[in-house]
Amino acid sequence: MGGKVMRGVKIAVLVLLAAILLGVAVANRGMVTLSLLPQGFSSFFGIDWTLHMPLFLVILLAAAIGLLIGFVWEFLREHRIRAAAIESQREAQRLRAELAALRRDPPKDDVIALLERKGA
Repeated sequence: MGGKVMRGVKIAVLVLLAAILLGVAVANRGMVTLSLLPQGFSSFFGIDWTLHMPLFLVILLAAAIGLLIGFVWEFLREHRIRAAAIESQREAQRLRAELAALRRDPPKDDVIALLERKGA
């Protein structure tokens, strides 16, 4: 039952998000010009790169690029954490193998070994 409710909530949120994005697209469909460099710099460098596109597309692309940069930044920032987790997993696996070996063939204590020989 809980899975169906969560699925319904997810669908409702996605529909609401789609309606908001559609509203932004309809309200901002005017064409804008994007330039790579300001007018003075573009003439100085000889690069006059401009692009004409609807404003809503500029807004959505800026949000998507911002999200992508954030995801990459976070991925790189968490590299240390992932490396430490992998190292901890390797150490835990090594210790489990060592414990299993000790359980299979426990070490003999010198005192116990002497008592066992004396008793035998």
